[in-house]
Amino acid sequence: MLVINNPLPERERETAGAALQATLADLLDLSLVAKQAHWNVYGPRFRSVHAQLDEAATVARNHADTVAERAAALGVSPDGRAGTIAGTSAVPAFPSGWTKDCDAVEALVRALSTVAERLRERIVEIGPVDVVTEDLLIGLTADLEKQSWMFQAENRV
Repeated sequence: MLVINNPLPERERETAGAALQATLADLLDLSLVAKQAHWNVYGPRFRSVHAQLDEAATVARNHADTVAERAAALGVSPDGRAGTIAGTSAVPAFPSGWTKDCDAVEALVRALSTVAERLRERIVEIGPVDVVTEDLLIGLTADLEKQSWMFQAENRV
């Protein structure tokens, strides 16, 4: 059932909606991974890594909201339920229990890289379909790649 009308033709709306839904799942999972690491990190760089993890979680959550609202604006119902996220996200799982600061940083680098790579694929796919969604995904990718750079710099000696 189409509740919201949008000028995009149905086929383009479905393509954009699928890309946005996949992005939403990845972002929500990324925010959860960052929070899990935030709560369980320990080590000599605890304070700085703890704060950086919180920032990454906030960036992912804020972008998830923007992505979900773009989907809704297209007339596509966003699905952020836990089961949907668990079944569709490609974000690598974060281990349970306490995690050394250097290991938490590496886990976030992997998670951010995974999401950014998938976003770059979606940008190529969505470009010819919907430039507004493409622009949103480009800005999001830039922010996640910035987070990745900051986490990578954290573990370089």
